[in-house]
Amino acid sequence: MNKLVLLAFTALLAACQSSFPPSASTQKLDGEVFYLQRIALPPTAILTVRLQDVSLADAPAVVLDEQSGPVKGQVPLPFHLSYDPAQVKPGHRYAVSARIEVDGQLMFITTEQHAVQLDGKDQLPLKIRVNAAR
Repeated sequence: MNKLVLLAFTALLAACQSSFPPSASTQKLDGEVFYLQRIALPPTAILTVRLQDVSLADAPAVVLDEQSGPVKGQVPLPFHLSYDPAQVKPGHRYAVSARIEVDGQLMFITTEQHAVQLDGKDQLPLKIRVNAAR
């Protein structure tokens, strides 16, 4: 019984912690995702935008932040990412990528690297172009 109470209390603390605003040292990257095709996205479209450390060519990119959810409206699609400057390592390369999926099928994806410096001098809002996947 005590283990159950402890487990419930731990879950409650974790939920409360995630509802607090980010720390004062958190930096933001705001931008918008767009494509050139003149088509509307269906209401089931999901936009995913990631901020990643892409320094190592032979290893998966490390995700610093991700925003994923249903698309609201049409292009340009706004996004808001944040990161802790303490995670930024000198000499590393960082990039933002985006993808739009519809019913689990990839519809649009970034095909060019969108590098960011994460030094507070990135020109905002970022403009991330995605291209048709088919």
